[in-house]
Amino acid sequence: MVHIGNDWDDLLKEEFQKTYYLKLRQFLAYEYRHTTVYPDMYDIFNALKYTPYAKVKVVLLGQDPYHGKGQAHGLCFSVQKGVAPPPSLQNIYQELHRDVGFMIPSHGNLSSWTKQGVLLLNTVLTVRANQPNSHANKGWEQLTDRIITLLDQKKEPLVFLLWGKNAKAKQALLHNPDHLVLTTSHPSPYSVHYGFDGCAHFSKTNAYLREHGLEEIQWQLPLQI
Repeated sequence: MVHIGNDWDDLLKEEFQKTYYLKLRQFLAYEYRHTTVYPDMYDIFNALKYTPYAKVKVVLLGQDPYHGKGQAHGLCFSVQKGVAPPPSLQNIYQELHRDVGFMIPSHGNLSSWTKQGVLLLNTVLTVRANQPNSHANKGWEQLTDRIITLLDQKKEPLVFLLWGKNAKAKQALLHNPDHLVLTTSHPSPYSVHYGFDGCAHFSKTNAYLREHGLEEIQWQLPLQI
C-alpha cells in the first residue's frame, strides 16, 4: 500500500483501505500499464512526502498535474529541473514579482517552498498524457477532501490559497475560523485576468502568518538549480 514516510501515513491509513481508494488503485494500475500517465507513479504523493502534516502552514491547491512530457513531479504548479515554466507558472511568477518583488528564476521547481511548510497539492493527483482532467471523478477528489478536512482541523493558523474552480470547490470543507482562506481565479492564461492578477495572495499570506507569530514564507526561489 501507500507509504509516505511521515505523519500522513497514520492520518490517512484508514482512507487508503476504503473501497473507493482500492478502486482508484485498480484504475491507476491499468492506466499506468496501458497509457502514459503523469507524474511518475513514484512521485504521485510528493506533496505529502515533502511537507508533513505537522509542518503545514500554507495550502496551495491546484487542479490536476501538468499533462505534458516531463513536467509534473507531484507538486502543484511545479515542474522538474530542465523544464521551462508553463504559462500558469509564468503568471504566478509575474504576480510574485508585482506583489513581493520576486526575482523570476530560470526554472520552475517550487520544492523549496515545501520545506517551509507550503503544501503544493492538486485536487486530482494523476492525469493521462495530453488529456487534462482525464483522471477526474475517479476517486482522487474524495482523498483530497479528506486531506483538506484534516488540515482544517489543525489548531495552528493556516492559510489556504484556492485558485480556480476546482480548488474553490474545497472551500465548503473549511470551517475553522482560525484559518485564512484566499480565493481567486486560476493563473492560467484563460482566467488570469479574472482576479489572479493583482490578488496579492503572497504578501497577504505572510501578513497573516506574521500576525500569528509564525515565520513568513520566503517566496524567492533559487535563481538557478
